Amino acid sequence: MLVGRNRVTPYAQPPGLPEIYAQHADFVFRNLRRFGVIESAIDDAVQDVFLVVHRRLGDFEARAQVTTWLFGIVLRVAQSYRRSAMRRRARLSDTPASDVEQVPVSTAESPIELLERREASTLLHRLLDELDDDKRAMLVCVELEQMTVPEAAESLGLNLNTAYGRLRAARATFNEAVARTQKQMAERAERAGREFQ
Repeated sequence: MLVGRNRVTPYAQPPGLPEIYAQHADFVFRNLRRFGVIESAIDDAVQDVFLVVHRRLGDFEARAQVTTWLFGIVLRVAQSYRRSAMRRRARLSDTPASDVEQVPVSTAESPIELLERREASTLLHRLLDELDDDKRAMLVCVELEQMTVPEAAESLGLNLNTAYGRLRAARATFNEAVARTQKQMAERAERAGREFQ
């Protein structure tokens, strides 16, 4: 008899669909928007994600976190919706990014702070739009959803070394986009200052 072969490690029982929906619906919504699903299709996309979850819940072995597993499903559904939108030549909605991020507003937040947060969120989504799908997915996983690189690699179906390489490339591309944007904003401010004088 071979020791250690065909041994199944017992894992915790995964939560049911109602619990997953209650705990992760905002995660699904937020990431579908981050991956460019148009506003008019967002409700259908959320429903499609949870239909996949319902069908595949029996396959989930709880070796990873539910969010890691969900992220892979969200990514594939978002890619499908974006391909469909491109075929229909649809344009991404101009929905305010504040509606996408759903960050709770504190009662102490001033209107200026709220405006600054909305502008920052809009800028973030514009910069994410400049990344290709692979880099965007890796950056969203690690930087925005705070997954570890091994968790992100698992949810994206990547080799760990590939995941680290993709994250480095994503960060470099994102930082280049940030630098370009800062330069453009500085040039606009300078032009506005000259026109004002």
